[in-house]
Amino acid sequence: MRQRIRKTPDQLRSARWFAPDDLRSFGHRSRMMQLGFSEDDFRGRPIIGVLNTWSELNTCHAHFRDRVVDVKRGVQLSGGLAVEMPSLSVDESFTKPTSMLYRNMLAMETEEMIRSHPLDGVVLMGGCDKTTPGLVMGAISAGVPMIYLPAGPMLRGNYAGKVLGSGSDAWKYWDERRAGNVSDAEWLGVQGGIARSAGTCMTMGTAATMMSIAEALGLTLPGASSIPAVDSGHQRMSADCGRRIVDMVWEDLTPDEIVTPAAVRNAAIVAMATGCSTNAVVHLIAIARRADVDLTLDDLDALGRVTPLIANVRPSGKDYLMEDFYYAGGLRALMKELEDRLDGSALTVTGRPMAENLVGAEVYNPDVIRSLSNPVYSEGSLAVLRGNLCPDGAVIKPAACDPAFHVHEGPALVFDSYPEMKAAVDDETLDVTPDHVMVLRNAGPQGGPGFPEWGMLPIPKALIKKGHRDMLRISDARMSGTSYGACVLHVAPESYVGGPLALLRTGDIVRLDLPARRLDMLVDEAEIERRRAAWTPPEPRFERGWGWMFSRHVTQADQGCDFTFLQADFGRAAGEPDIY
Repeated sequence: MRQRIRKTPDQLRSARWFAPDDLRSFGHRSRMMQLGFSEDDFRGRPIIGVLNTWSELNTCHAHFRDRVVDVKRGVQLSGGLAVEMPSLSVDESFTKPTSMLYRNMLAMETEEMIRSHPLDGVVLMGGCDKTTPGLVMGAISAGVPMIYLPAGPMLRGNYAGKVLGSGSDAWKYWDERRAGNVSDAEWLGVQGGIARSAGTCMTMGTAATMMSIAEALGLTLPGASSIPAVDSGHQRMSADCGRRIVDMVWEDLTPDEIVTPAAVRNAAIVAMATGCSTNAVVHLIAIARRADVDLTLDDLDALGRVTPLIANVRPSGKDYLMEDFYYAGGLRALMKELEDRLDGSALTVTGRPMAENLVGAEVYNPDVIRSLSNPVYSEGSLAVLRGNLCPDGAVIKPAACDPAFHVHEGPALVFDSYPEMKAAVDDETLDVTPDHVMVLRNAGPQGGPGFPEWGMLPIPKALIKKGHRDMLRISDARMSGTSYGACVLHVAPESYVGGPLALLRTGDIVRLDLPARRLDMLVDEAEIERRRAAWTPPEPRFERGWGWMFSRHVTQADQGCDFTFLQADFGRAAGEPDIY
């Protein structure tokens, strides 16, 4: 940890825009006065950019139009000047083909907005799945003091006296509707009751996972990740973020001091213990590499083998949702249970080590946040597979699938596109058994395009009507963090670029051995080589624009799907802009 010396006003980054007595700075000061500010408002005080991912089509962030007022109040009460800057929203529900196609766009926008404007520090307002990693990745690369403000989960759903979890119960009720067990009135009731307020999915999906990871990295105020979006505590936390970022600027507390190997390891352990989304793998690797921290799939698997799942929150847990998790003590309480496994010396945005932030944390409901001696699942929530189908790795969520499929062997049923797969599973005459292994390919980072959440393949209607609700499914796609089932995901390299999944044929026998961490097609190596020699690359997905750029620079799933030229080891940015 470097020795930090408190800044003086002339050392503020923004002073380079406003302090000199020259023509360019005259123009900058003049334009600030055009906005209604006096010189006392912006000279000699920290200017804080509030990067707000609010959008009228982002339901997770519907409250951010109000919360930015709380953030700005906190900044101003601490002597700073807050300026709101709208950022790409990357909403999960409406963005097609997938919001993952635009995570790196948000990261680039965040980095460049910070670098090119007179900002001394930033508050990052995010929460919906890709906004957390996108904002954090960009801010790490920009290097100015930053604090993350998580959107928080929505209230738990309700219909006909039953508690509903977003995503997870949608999949469950949809299967029952396909089986003919849910009426139109019931379906409409679930539709209206499953999402009752602003905020992210209230299961331990990708949004809750990534907000928890941000806190475990030390990038949020203690306890911030679990507060429900519409709780008044969320307003107070938002104002506290504004207050704290001003102090961070004077202290010159930058993200390189916080996102260290110790912090990344802490975040991975906490993620495993929460029953995290499989998407955590891709995003945490990308975040770590922005900070020049080496994190691999094997590192995550090793931590997963020894970290019990102790958050009894759907979908890996059985009974509770994020609102219950908050009332039970939230992430601070869970981290307190894990304290002996964490590096308490890791620095956080509070300016104090993580261990100090956990003092006084307590579990109020031991069924929601279990002890290490009474876990929901004895290992962490994720496992990494290797084999001739996934030489660079694949991911599965063991706690969220039927244990009967932990070791399974069966014939492959292969689909080359989502429409082909969807038509087949809705065909009640499909020749399929519970032993079949459904495979969807051409759905990875380049093939999707953009790595869509198609990996929780629907159970064929022919099996649904016979009472089956799980089967082994394999894909180079992702799946929603609210999903569940025996789904192997993120197969790397993806089939679109010639990975082994491209060589699999319907009828080939596939074997999953979860305890041994193996996934293989039982096909002779000579036959595999013959198929490889005959394989021809598909046509490019894009010929112009963002998609063209994405497809040429995105890395594979095991490397975080960041752009090659944005990772820390590619090279350093030019530094601060010249003020011409």
